[in-house]
Amino acid sequence: MLMNLKSQIIKNINTIRYFLTIAAGFCIVACNQNEEKKGPVKVVDYIKKIEGPSDTLSAPAVQKGKVLISYSDCYTCHTEDKRAKGPAFKDIAARYPVQQVYIDLLAQKIISGGFGIWGNPVMDPHPHVTTQDARLMVTYILSLKEK
Repeated sequence: MLMNLKSQIIKNINTIRYFLTIAAGFCIVACNQNEEKKGPVKVVDYIKKIEGPSDTLSAPAVQKGKVLISYSDCYTCHTEDKRAKGPAFKDIAARYPVQQVYIDLLAQKIISGGFGIWGNPVMDPHPHVTTQDARLMVTYILSLKEK
């Protein structure tokens, strides 16, 4: 009787292994079919570079901008080379050519705030920053453009 019970248990274990093997095979086939349906991975251009020539920047203006940024709250949301809550300064520099129109545009963005240009994060307004200081800050940011 003990031998009968043992052989029955072994038979049941083998049956379970068989069904598990078949089930695993179906899972593998199903997973592979889903991956084929997805198609190629879409790469989103995070920077969306604006083409155009760049002007030269004044070294004293760049240095003043660096000091102004270091004493501001900019590093709460930004870093120089990695995206944080907001875009990295180097990514901003990569997007915009160094031209007065973009310096003025970005200076106004610092003062009034904004959203949507870099995704969902909202940039808080900084109404206490003067237009001249904001331009100097942007000058420093754009100086980080990779050559």
